[in-house]
Amino acid sequence: MYTIGQVSEMFGLPISTLRYYDKQGLFPEMERVSGIRKFSDTELEALRVIECLKKSGLEIKDIKQFMDWCVKGASTYSQRKALFEKQRETLEAEIAHMNQVLDMLKFKCWYYGQAAQDGSEDRVRSMIPNGLPEDVRKAYENAHHD
Repeated sequence: MYTIGQVSEMFGLPISTLRYYDKQGLFPEMERVSGIRKFSDTELEALRVIECLKKSGLEIKDIKQFMDWCVKGASTYSQRKALFEKQRETLEAEIAHMNQVLDMLKFKCWYYGQAAQDGSEDRVRSMIPNGLPEDVRKAYENAHHD
């Protein structure tokens, strides 16, 4: 069993956030000893899932729905799976978008590095797209993919 302070340190979360999660019903089976919250391994695993879902963009009310499904048991497996699939798809799309942004930055770093060496953009501009080094060309193509 862990105290709220220990869990706060373990997860790098403010105690107020853990209290808020508890008030929202996200730890339905949490034990209390003389009114003091005691976190078990069950709550720690729930917190890992809560933080994952939160980082994936899910709102607390939707996380609460997920936790309610968990309490209901096996009859909600398909709903829980669908929730995770939707969040995975959302995150994969976001990652693809961020990779496109990152590739533009990679290309521009290379581009301006070459232009600085040459003292002009003329040569590097003439290399676009087929004369670019392969890794730079791939970054350029991904960055310019709609």
